[in-house]
Amino acid sequence: MQLPRPDLSGLNPQQDRKRFKQSLRIALLAAGLLWLLTLLDQFLNLHLVRLGLYPRQLSGLSGVLFAPLIHSGWAHLLNNTLPLLVGLTTILYIYPQASRRALPLIYFASSALAWFFARPSYHIGASGFVFGVLAFLFLSGLLRRDARTIAVSLMVWFLYAPMIWGILPIKEGTSWEMHLTGAVTGVIMAILCRKLDAIKLKQYSWEVEDGDDEVPDWYLEANHADRKNKLGED
Repeated sequence: MQLPRPDLSGLNPQQDRKRFKQSLRIALLAAGLLWLLTLLDQFLNLHLVRLGLYPRQLSGLSGVLFAPLIHSGWAHLLNNTLPLLVGLTTILYIYPQASRRALPLIYFASSALAWFFARPSYHIGASGFVFGVLAFLFLSGLLRRDARTIAVSLMVWFLYAPMIWGILPIKEGTSWEMHLTGAVTGVIMAILCRKLDAIKLKQYSWEVEDGDDEVPDWYLEANHADRKNKLGED
């Protein structure tokens, strides 16, 4: 599903709403897939845990692909569903370009890196991916320093700050290793993608100082689009 090109000028709220709806739809589809797999696993006794990540075993490498999709039960799935919906919708909506690069790497790296050092046990669940997405969202706002992304950082902090303890080995039966590798990958991708999806607000002619040699292209495009909207052009 192709997300519409982001409107960096802030002049097209209709396109902005469309991008949000599509981002939410993708997040709902992802969560729906997890619920479907858990439903099939629970009622058909598929024992999907055998496809989870098992560190330092070649047979356990299948978990790099499948581990984030598998959950041990409904409680495990419920714990991951809401942060997945919030995080995935937000990253697709706020960072449509960066998310194309960040999400695949966060998905695979949260499991692949844990394969090298995690405890010899099956590791499953979307929480590593969720940790990566939330870490990306939190750090991206601090790096970009515009009002919208900082607001997202604050939202992530207030909603999910207690989750930070999940990267420490303090709760038995929890794959803190995948939480840690997911968060580290999210931080790295936030740094690498910090220049993508830059917010460029509309600038009026009186804001361009005398003596400026060049008017930015985005300024010309934004004001041209504004004039077309006012004239009712297609």
